[in-house]
Amino acid sequence: QYSPDSVAGADGEIDPTEITFPGCSCRRSSCVAPECPCLRRGDNYSSSLCLRLPEQQEQHFSRPVFECNSLCQCGDGCQNRLVQRGLQLRLQVFRTERKGWGVRALQPVPRGGFVCEYAGEVLGSAEAHRRIQAQTPQDPNYIIAVREHLHDGRVMETFVDPTRIGNVGRFLNHSCEPNLFMVPVRVDSMVPKLALFAAADISAGEELSYDYSGRFHNLPGTSREHKPVEEENSLRKPCYCGSRTCASFLPWDSSLFSTP
Repeated sequence: QYSPDSVAGADGEIDPTEITFPGCSCRRSSCVAPECPCLRRGDNYSSSLCLRLPEQQEQHFSRPVFECNSLCQCGDGCQNRLVQRGLQLRLQVFRTERKGWGVRALQPVPRGGFVCEYAGEVLGSAEAHRRIQAQTPQDPNYIIAVREHLHDGRVMETFVDPTRIGNVGRFLNHSCEPNLFMVPVRVDSMVPKLALFAAADISAGEELSYDYSGRFHNLPGTSREHKPVEEENSLRKPCYCGSRTCASFLPWDSSLFSTP
Protein backbone atom coordinates (compact mmCIF):
# COMPACT_ATOMS: atom_id res chain seq x y z
CA GLN A 1 0.00 0.00 0.00
CA TYR A 2 1.52 3.31 -1.10
CA SER A 3 1.67 6.08 1.50
CA PRO A 4 3.66 9.31 1.00
CA ASP A 5 4.03 9.72 4.78
CA SER A 6 4.79 7.40 7.66
CA VAL A 7 1.82 5.97 9.55
CA ALA A 8 1.23 4.40 12.94
CA GLY A 9 2.32 0.78 12.98
CA ALA A 10 0.01 -2.16 13.63
CA ASP A 11 1.22 -2.26 17.24
CA GLY A 12 -0.34 1.18 17.77
CA GLU A 13 2.54 2.23 20.02
CA ILE A 14 3.60 5.38 18.12
CA ASP A 15 1.48 7.81 16.11
CA PRO A 16 3.71 9.91 13.81
CA THR A 17 0.80 12.24 12.98
CA GLU A 18 0.25 13.38 16.57
CA ILE A 19 0.88 17.10 17.07
CA THR A 20 2.83 17.85 20.25
CA PHE A 21 5.06 20.80 19.29
CA PRO A 22 3.75 24.36 19.76
CA GLY A 23 3.63 26.51 16.64
CA CYS A 24 5.51 29.74 16.04
CA SER A 25 3.68 33.08 15.97
CA CYS A 26 5.68 34.50 13.05
CA ARG A 27 3.48 36.77 10.91
CA ARG A 28 5.77 36.98 7.90
CA SER A 29 5.39 34.66 4.92
CA SER A 30 8.74 32.98 5.57
CA CYS A 31 10.30 32.61 9.02
CA VAL A 32 13.79 33.89 9.76
CA ALA A 33 16.27 33.16 12.53
CA PRO A 34 16.67 34.07 15.31
CA GLU A 35 13.11 35.37 15.70
CA CYS A 36 11.41 32.05 14.89
CA PRO A 37 11.42 29.51 17.78
CA CYS A 38 11.29 26.62 15.29
CA LEU A 39 14.52 27.81 13.65
CA ARG A 40 16.16 28.42 17.02
CA ARG A 41 15.79 24.73 17.86
CA GLY A 42 18.26 23.62 15.21
CA ASP A 43 19.55 23.84 11.65
CA ASN A 44 17.52 25.35 8.85
CA TYR A 45 17.53 25.41 5.07
CA SER A 46 19.32 27.78 2.73
CA SER A 47 17.51 30.27 0.49
CA SER A 48 17.74 27.71 -2.31
CA LEU A 49 15.75 25.23 -0.16
CA CYS A 50 18.71 22.92 0.41
CA LEU A 51 19.94 21.52 3.70
CA ARG A 52 22.95 23.46 4.99
CA LEU A 53 25.89 21.07 4.79
CA PRO A 54 29.23 21.70 6.51
CA GLU A 55 32.23 21.62 4.21
CA GLN A 56 34.09 19.52 6.75
CA GLN A 57 32.73 17.32 9.51
CA GLU A 58 34.58 19.07 12.32
CA GLN A 59 31.79 19.30 14.89
CA HIS A 60 31.12 16.21 16.96
CA PHE A 61 27.33 16.52 16.70
CA SER A 62 24.97 17.79 14.03
CA ARG A 63 22.30 20.25 15.02
CA PRO A 64 18.77 18.83 14.75
CA VAL A 65 16.33 19.94 12.07
CA PHE A 66 12.88 21.25 13.07
CA GLU A 67 10.45 22.48 10.45
CA CYS A 68 7.55 24.82 11.08
CA ASN A 69 4.42 22.81 11.78
CA SER A 70 0.67 22.80 11.36
CA LEU A 71 0.18 25.07 14.39
CA CYS A 72 2.58 27.75 13.13
CA GLN A 73 1.22 31.11 12.00
CA CYS A 74 3.57 31.37 8.99
CA GLY A 75 2.27 30.52 5.54
CA ASP A 76 2.63 27.34 3.51
CA GLY A 77 5.31 29.12 1.47
CA CYS A 78 7.66 29.40 4.45
CA GLN A 79 11.14 28.18 3.48
CA ASN A 80 11.26 26.21 6.74
CA ARG A 81 8.69 23.81 5.26
CA LEU A 82 10.46 21.40 2.94
CA VAL A 83 10.30 17.72 3.89
CA GLN A 84 6.64 18.05 4.94
CA ARG A 85 5.76 18.99 1.35
CA GLY A 86 6.77 15.52 0.26
CA LEU A 87 8.25 14.34 -3.02
CA GLN A 88 8.78 17.13 -5.54
CA LEU A 89 11.30 15.47 -7.88
CA ARG A 90 10.73 13.19 -10.84
CA LEU A 91 12.03 9.77 -9.77
CA GLN A 92 11.84 6.41 -11.52
CA VAL A 93 11.76 2.91 -10.05
CA PHE A 94 13.67 0.62 -12.40
CA ARG A 95 15.03 -2.91 -12.55
CA THR A 96 18.78 -3.05 -11.92
CA GLU A 97 21.11 -5.70 -13.28
CA ARG A 98 21.97 -7.40 -9.95
CA LYS A 99 20.29 -5.49 -7.12
CA GLY A 100 16.60 -5.99 -7.88
CA TRP A 101 14.61 -2.76 -7.97
CA GLY A 102 16.33 0.60 -7.71
CA VAL A 103 15.50 4.30 -7.96
CA ARG A 104 17.03 6.94 -10.23
CA ALA A 105 16.52 10.66 -10.61
CA LEU A 106 15.03 11.88 -13.88
CA GLN A 107 16.31 15.40 -13.24
CA PRO A 108 19.44 16.92 -11.68
CA VAL A 109 19.48 17.26 -7.87
CA PRO A 110 21.74 19.88 -6.20
CA ARG A 111 23.92 19.04 -3.21
CA GLY A 112 21.79 19.30 -0.08
CA GLY A 113 18.55 18.97 -2.05
CA PHE A 114 15.68 16.99 -0.49
CA VAL A 115 14.93 13.82 -2.45
CA CYS A 116 12.31 11.80 -0.56
CA GLU A 117 11.30 10.42 2.80
CA TYR A 118 11.79 6.82 3.89
CA ALA A 119 8.17 6.28 4.89
CA GLY A 120 6.42 3.28 6.39
CA GLU A 121 4.92 1.98 9.60
CA VAL A 122 6.52 3.56 12.68
CA LEU A 123 7.00 0.73 15.18
CA GLY A 124 7.89 0.37 18.81
CA SER A 125 11.08 -1.53 19.62
CA ALA A 126 9.36 -4.78 20.63
CA GLU A 127 7.31 -5.02 17.41
CA ALA A 128 10.34 -4.17 15.25
CA HIS A 129 12.32 -6.97 16.87
CA ARG A 130 9.39 -9.40 16.55
CA ARG A 131 9.04 -8.72 12.82
CA ILE A 132 12.75 -9.05 12.13
CA GLN A 133 13.05 -12.30 14.07
CA ALA A 134 10.08 -13.70 12.10
CA GLN A 135 11.89 -13.17 8.80
CA THR A 136 13.68 -15.94 6.96
CA PRO A 137 17.10 -15.38 5.31
CA GLN A 138 15.29 -15.28 1.95
CA ASP A 139 12.93 -12.48 2.98
CA PRO A 140 13.83 -8.90 2.01
CA ASN A 141 14.30 -6.69 5.06
CA TYR A 142 12.98 -3.15 4.75
CA ILE A 143 12.94 -2.31 8.48
CA ILE A 144 15.33 0.51 9.33
CA ALA A 145 16.54 1.38 12.82
CA VAL A 146 17.70 4.99 13.16
CA ARG A 147 19.63 5.88 16.31
CA GLU A 148 20.22 9.48 17.27
CA HIS A 149 23.06 10.00 19.72
CA LEU A 150 22.32 12.93 22.02
CA HIS A 151 25.06 15.11 23.52
CA ASP A 152 24.30 13.75 27.01
CA GLY A 153 24.85 10.13 26.01
CA ARG A 154 21.23 9.12 25.48
CA VAL A 155 20.20 7.33 22.29
CA MET A 156 16.82 7.86 20.63
CA GLU A 157 15.63 5.02 18.39
CA THR A 158 13.13 5.18 15.53
CA PHE A 159 11.97 2.04 13.70
CA VAL A 160 10.25 2.34 10.30
CA ASP A 161 8.93 -0.63 8.31
CA PRO A 162 7.74 -0.03 4.71
CA THR A 163 7.24 -3.74 3.97
CA ARG A 164 3.43 -3.48 3.76
CA ILE A 165 2.88 0.31 3.76
CA GLY A 166 5.50 2.65 2.34
CA ASN A 167 6.65 4.97 -0.42
CA VAL A 168 9.31 5.09 -3.14
CA GLY A 169 12.06 5.18 -0.49
CA ARG A 170 11.72 1.43 0.08
CA PHE A 171 13.22 0.79 -3.39
CA LEU A 172 16.46 2.71 -2.73
CA ASN A 173 19.55 0.50 -2.77
CA HIS A 174 22.53 0.54 -0.43
CA SER A 175 25.92 1.82 -1.52
CA CYS A 176 29.22 1.93 0.34
CA GLU A 177 29.83 5.27 -1.48
CA PRO A 178 26.28 6.69 -1.67
CA ASN A 179 24.98 9.93 -3.14
CA LEU A 180 22.25 10.35 -0.47
CA PHE A 181 22.30 10.54 3.31
CA MET A 182 19.50 10.33 5.85
CA VAL A 183 18.56 13.08 8.31
CA PRO A 184 15.81 12.84 10.95
CA VAL A 185 13.59 15.91 10.42
CA ARG A 186 10.91 16.82 12.95
CA VAL A 187 7.72 18.67 12.08
CA ASP A 188 4.78 18.13 14.44
CA SER A 189 6.34 15.94 17.15
CA MET A 190 9.48 14.15 18.32
CA VAL A 191 8.73 11.31 15.90
CA PRO A 192 11.04 12.22 13.00
CA LYS A 193 10.57 11.99 9.28
CA LEU A 194 13.51 10.02 7.84
CA ALA A 195 14.48 12.45 5.08
CA LEU A 196 17.03 11.65 2.37
CA PHE A 197 19.15 14.51 1.00
CA ALA A 198 21.70 14.66 -1.82
CA ALA A 199 25.27 14.33 -0.52
CA ALA A 200 26.63 15.74 -3.80
CA ASP A 201 25.29 17.12 -7.06
CA ILE A 202 23.36 14.31 -8.76
CA SER A 203 22.92 14.05 -12.55
CA ALA A 204 19.71 13.07 -14.32
CA GLY A 205 19.62 9.30 -14.82
CA GLU A 206 21.94 8.56 -11.88
CA GLU A 207 20.87 5.80 -9.49
CA LEU A 208 20.11 7.01 -5.97
CA SER A 209 21.52 5.19 -2.97
CA TYR A 210 22.33 5.63 0.70
CA ASP A 211 24.41 3.80 3.30
CA TYR A 212 22.11 1.44 5.21
CA SER A 213 24.57 1.35 8.13
CA GLY A 214 24.38 5.10 8.80
CA ARG A 215 28.16 5.48 8.77
CA PHE A 216 28.18 7.87 5.81
CA HIS A 217 28.28 11.53 7.03
CA ASN A 218 28.56 10.21 10.59
CA LEU A 219 31.27 9.72 13.18
CA PRO A 220 32.90 6.28 13.49
CA GLY A 221 31.19 4.17 16.10
CA THR A 222 27.64 5.46 15.54
CA SER A 223 26.73 2.22 13.76
CA ARG A 224 26.06 -0.97 15.68
CA GLU A 225 27.46 -3.03 12.84
CA HIS A 226 30.29 -5.27 13.93
CA LYS A 227 32.43 -8.05 12.50
CA PRO A 228 29.99 -10.97 12.64
CA VAL A 229 30.83 -14.35 14.09
CA GLU A 230 31.06 -17.21 11.62
CA GLU A 231 27.51 -18.50 12.12
CA GLU A 232 26.09 -15.06 11.29
CA ASN A 233 27.77 -14.93 7.87
CA SER A 234 25.06 -17.16 6.39
CA LEU A 235 22.48 -14.48 7.24
CA ARG A 236 24.39 -11.67 5.54
CA LYS A 237 23.53 -10.64 2.02
CA PRO A 238 26.15 -9.74 -0.61
CA CYS A 239 26.58 -6.10 -1.64
CA TYR A 240 26.63 -5.35 -5.36
CA CYS A 241 27.12 -1.58 -5.15
CA GLY A 242 30.36 -1.80 -7.16
CA SER A 243 32.08 1.06 -5.33
CA ARG A 244 35.84 1.16 -4.74
CA THR A 245 35.35 0.72 -0.99
CA CYS A 246 32.64 -1.96 -1.21
CA ALA A 247 32.47 -4.03 1.99
CA SER A 248 31.23 -7.10 0.02
CA PHE A 249 28.24 -7.56 2.35
CA LEU A 250 25.24 -5.39 3.15
CA PRO A 251 25.41 -3.76 6.61
CA TRP A 252 24.61 -6.04 9.52
CA ASP A 253 23.06 -5.04 12.86
CA SER A 254 22.98 -8.07 15.15
CA SER A 255 21.12 -6.19 17.91
CA LEU A 256 17.94 -6.37 15.85
CA PHE A 257 18.08 -10.17 15.95
CA SER A 258 18.38 -10.34 19.74
CA THR A 259 15.82 -9.82 22.47
CA PRO A 260 15.26 -6.08 23.07
